[in-house]
Amino acid sequence: QVHLVESGGGLVQAGGSLQLSCAASGRTFTDYSMGWFRQAPGKEREFVATINWAGVLTYYADSVKGRFTISRDNAKNTVYLQMNNLKPEDTAVYYCAADFNRLTAVVRGDYWGQGTQVTVSS
Repeated sequence: QVHLVESGGGLVQAGGSLQLSCAASGRTFTDYSMGWFRQAPGKEREFVATINWAGVLTYYADSVKGRFTISRDNAKNTVYLQMNNLKPEDTAVYYCAADFNRLTAVVRGDYWGQGTQVTVSS
């Protein structure tokens, strides 16, 4: 079992920045690819970014490419999402996810965190 706890959400004005963190516990962190997903009110959960176990492979949704950066610190069992130039349409609950996967950066969601709210005002 992997336990994921997100933090760092909040209210920010458009054009601002936030950094989300996801602390993992319970299993060997480097056995897992990690990802961030988000769900806006009335919409389905969508992919934001993923990163492989070593931190050398990353993938981004087109909507966040160039503005968001995913990274991980394997010594701290933590994955981050740096969000710059935030837009009102980025408003959502952001979820951290983990997959037992040392081959790719794909994350389908073996484990999920509880989510953290990000609100971007215009």
